Amino acid sequence: MTHKVAFSFADGKTLFFPVQDNEILLDAALRNGLNIPLDCREGVCGTCAGRCESGLYEMDYVDEEALSPQDLAQRRILSCQTRVKSDASFYFDFDASRCSAAQAVQWRGVVSHVEQVSPTTAILHLDGSDSQQLDFLPGQYARLHVPGTDARRSYSFANRPGADNKLQFLIRLLPQGVMSDYIRKRCRVGDVIHLEAPLGAFYLRHVERPLVLVAGGTGLSAFLGMLDELAERGACGQPVQLYYGVRQVADLCELSRIQAYAERIPGFSFTPVISDEAQSWQGKRGYVIEHMDAEALRARAFDMYLCGPPPMVDSVKHWFEENGLDNGHLYYEKFTQSNS
Repeated sequence: MTHKVAFSFADGKTLFFPVQDNEILLDAALRNGLNIPLDCREGVCGTCAGRCESGLYEMDYVDEEALSPQDLAQRRILSCQTRVKSDASFYFDFDASRCSAAQAVQWRGVVSHVEQVSPTTAILHLDGSDSQQLDFLPGQYARLHVPGTDARRSYSFANRPGADNKLQFLIRLLPQGVMSDYIRKRCRVGDVIHLEAPLGAFYLRHVERPLVLVAGGTGLSAFLGMLDELAERGACGQPVQLYYGVRQVADLCELSRIQAYAERIPGFSFTPVISDEAQSWQGKRGYVIEHMDAEALRARAFDMYLCGPPPMVDSVKHWFEENGLDNGHLYYEKFTQSNS
């Protein structure tokens, strides 16, 4: 039996490779050309330490000087002592440049269609059925080369990876912008778009605690990929709360898709929030943090994922710290909307 393993690094790069069932992780990495730092290979020095963020594993000998009981409880691992038991992902707190094989893939996709999902947002659909299989973790992003220009723009995957090699990207349509102008004026079915992926250290980890997902604007894209993954699994055993904040009602998109997750993900709930008080809207108003319940979150450990414009991310981070939510783990990604 062969398992698929992902190594993610502090600089946001990710590499995938096959591992045989019960194989030592380090042996498989080296066999696939991934030269992670190592020294003793006896479970003593801790040089090859990382963290398992998804999947099943067992470890052979681990010296207490290398990993403490608390480290082990937090799923810290030694690559030289870890036996892989399922598909899994591991995180290492150093740059991929320290590993010779950790390079993003240059990939080629063909435009299958563009779907207008709101007056201000479109989904770009790419078909890579004639390209190599593109692996990524739900929540990561790609750098797309805008056809006919020298420009490249970064967008989160808006779907989970699949064998059909088809991708979606949620794109904000600016009044003027390199990608926006391409989408509106020149994009045609059959256009070839080159991209670099996978990128980013923001992705869905192993689900062991309730999830709180907070999206601002097209930051929703990363969460569509995560929710697709959770829906495909059928259940994660934990409640999943999605907050989705935008300025105007017209900016809301993919609402029917989001509502459909409730049928496929037990315990899923959804709260859209509009910040423009002048809008005609019967739902929640203001900012997302005004509708998050700190007391309820204190009741048990949880994981919060946050993706959106820098001001929104900073405000939620401040709220998180101000309320002393040290029982929660915060993962976040800021994106800066291009003005050109």
